[in-house]
Amino acid sequence: MEISPSKTVSSLPDQEFSVIINKVNELTNKGIDVINVGQGNPDLPTPPHIVNSLIEAANKSGFHKYSPFRGHKFLKEAISKFYKREYDVEIDPDKEVVIFNGGKAALYAVSQSLLNPEDVALIPDPGYPEYLSGIMMARAHPYYFKVTPTNNYLPVYNDIDQEVLEQAKLLYLNYPNNPTGATANREFFNETVKTAEKNNICVVHDFAYAGFGFDEQKPISFLSSPGAKGVGIEIYTLSKTYNMAGWRVAFAVGNEKVIQAINTFQDHIFVSLFGAVQQAAATALESDQSCVKDLNSVYESRAEHFIQACQRELDWKIQKPQGTFYVWAKIPNGFDSFTFTELLLNEAHIAVTPGEVFGVNAKDYIRLSMVTSTERLDELVKRIKSLNINFSSIEKVPETI
Repeated sequence: MEISPSKTVSSLPDQEFSVIINKVNELTNKGIDVINVGQGNPDLPTPPHIVNSLIEAANKSGFHKYSPFRGHKFLKEAISKFYKREYDVEIDPDKEVVIFNGGKAALYAVSQSLLNPEDVALIPDPGYPEYLSGIMMARAHPYYFKVTPTNNYLPVYNDIDQEVLEQAKLLYLNYPNNPTGATANREFFNETVKTAEKNNICVVHDFAYAGFGFDEQKPISFLSSPGAKGVGIEIYTLSKTYNMAGWRVAFAVGNEKVIQAINTFQDHIFVSLFGAVQQAAATALESDQSCVKDLNSVYESRAEHFIQACQRELDWKIQKPQGTFYVWAKIPNGFDSFTFTELLLNEAHIAVTPGEVFGVNAKDYIRLSMVTSTERLDELVKRIKSLNINFSSIEKVPETI
């Protein structure tokens, strides 16, 4: 008997991150020491007070039953208080919150809840590739808009054809930005609200790196702009902010109609999270946030250390990110991002992410995650130096971020 995958599965793009992981695992299984800065996988543990909250909650027999379909009220109330405290945004815990099993699940649920076949969704290039996956699952059409360093990797809406804007149903944004490390300002979000209102577009702001803004600049929430709740939602994951990547906890807040559509969709595929995990998530959001500030300092110092070492040892000039834990680095002439990535992995046993994973406009870049110690970053620079690559030929990136 021949069994074929569905058209939906067959249409999905390659999962490039899994390809990188598989290559790293192949080398590691051979006993080779690979420095893996290709994944956005936090290396530090979840703060003890969050872990202890989980342990305590796991012993409560009431959490051993099914959780409420749409999550426990205490978690949604914690989310509401968190948004008011951190961003001065009022969130109705009963109508404007939806809980997800991780950020990737959120992107899938959003696309399935809002997009019809043949609809148009706007996504940045470069941008997080999982936006495309959800769009393809909904059998909708992606429209890529270019973002460049000359405008701080912010879209210029006037550069998008007006006919496309009128056709578009969703707009995906992500600041602080993966992969570039750029952040957005209030003026940009205000302009986004106006553009969305004018063209009847729903904005989906992926706020995955909300905890990490450098040079004492705290990232701002899209929902803090006037009228933002009227045109969209914001997705927040605890994976990065609290080193809870393996816990799979995320949520979205914002427009009531959008949130309720997602809740209705999830009622048919998802029975919320283990109650003890929800209790630990509430603890993370409600507790003192000094652990987040400390983690932000760690990533900023690692990025600065790495960039200075590259300048000193390699003559490789790299712009400091404004947030996230990523360094977005332009590569030498004579390479594209895939060939340069292969060189680093095969010859120096360094795993990075090729820029072209994030879009066709990123062929001259690689992304490096600051999820390892400064000692390992020094070793990474030492290994690259042994390859005798000429970095001085790289064209200078405009200093706008």
